[in-house]
Amino acid sequence: MDTAEPTPLLRNRDFLLFVSGRTSNTIAVQALTVAVGWHVYQVTGDPVDLGLVGLAQFAPALALFLVSGLASDRFDRKRIQVACNLTHMVVVGLLIAILSHDDGAVWPILAVLVLHGAARSFFHTASQAILPNLVPRPQFPNAIAYSSSASKAAQLIGPALGGLLIAWTGDGVYWVILATFAVSAASVGAIGARLKVQAPEPFGLAMILGGFSYVWRNKLVLGAISIDLMAVLFGGVMGLLPVFASDVLHVGPDGLGVMRAMPAVGSLVIGLALTQIAAPRQMGPAFFVALAIFGASIVVFSLSETFWLSLLALGVYGGADMVSVYIRQTLVQIATPDGMRGRVSAVNSVAINASNELGDFRAGMMAGAIGSVPSVLVGGIVTIGITALWWRLFPGIRRVDRLDDLFEK
Repeated sequence: MDTAEPTPLLRNRDFLLFVSGRTSNTIAVQALTVAVGWHVYQVTGDPVDLGLVGLAQFAPALALFLVSGLASDRFDRKRIQVACNLTHMVVVGLLIAILSHDDGAVWPILAVLVLHGAARSFFHTASQAILPNLVPRPQFPNAIAYSSSASKAAQLIGPALGGLLIAWTGDGVYWVILATFAVSAASVGAIGARLKVQAPEPFGLAMILGGFSYVWRNKLVLGAISIDLMAVLFGGVMGLLPVFASDVLHVGPDGLGVMRAMPAVGSLVIGLALTQIAAPRQMGPAFFVALAIFGASIVVFSLSETFWLSLLALGVYGGADMVSVYIRQTLVQIATPDGMRGRVSAVNSVAINASNELGDFRAGMMAGAIGSVPSVLVGGIVTIGITALWWRLFPGIRRVDRLDDLFEK
């Protein structure tokens, strides 16, 4: 790709197709999460089952992330994403079949979600690794801001769409989700860039664990990924939203959809602001401040019994998370050689995506033991404490000023 006079980012056909494919996938995944969570909780009324829904999606991501990373470094990243979308379509078809013979059993749904989690693992790793192949290096920070904003917009649309369709059509929501995965597959498949597959390295333990080795050597990457993992593990609230919507705030599936969307509202506002700032300053300190705000918003949400205040807390929660996403993804993707970007992206993907399900599992299990409100409250307090600890353990992060400085290292 000629970087002397790069095509403007918003006229780069492959970049726009990439954004379309990832956005459609995110909308479908978010709507599916809302639909399955609502269905399971209405059948069983047990928050532990919501934790199991999260575990069913997290377990395959944890088991397969090394495989997904190797695949993204050895095979066409575009074709991997297409195959994952087709797998998602099979998953939705199976859920439609299960719901048409609903006998109140949860285990068939959990079994299908395992396949769904496996496809998500491969999709997210390939989609993270492919972006630097589609845009020139100088445009990459803005590409991160734009693509992250589009993803957050999808997280706004997907949950709201899921909640509204549940209220209006019941199980008809799954047919819309099926069509949305098809749009994602078609968009990614239309990317025209010829993506060269890297010459395979000698197969061995060093190749398999290459992503871990890179992350461990780069303390900035290690600190950013590890604090995200810990914050999401203890700060996860999304899996318990059906409980808050039904039992605490009494707002039903429509309110659940709006609640699921509010973090994306905050993220979208911050993401769009970042697209307009060429080189933000003091990003290291801002990273920790944002994580502290993230934890505080969880505390506020857990204690709120007022719908508008809960929505505000969820919006702040999403906005603070967007700062972390912007810094971490820019650092990890630009600083990693293309030949091992899949493996590093796989490690990053576990922290960013699969840990959401692990956090939901933690919250669900703790909710079963001490109640949903105390579970979320404790998580927020622990997140603030972890932020303070990482501030001391990783001084290199807090010294980061401009993200451009990271590119030069």
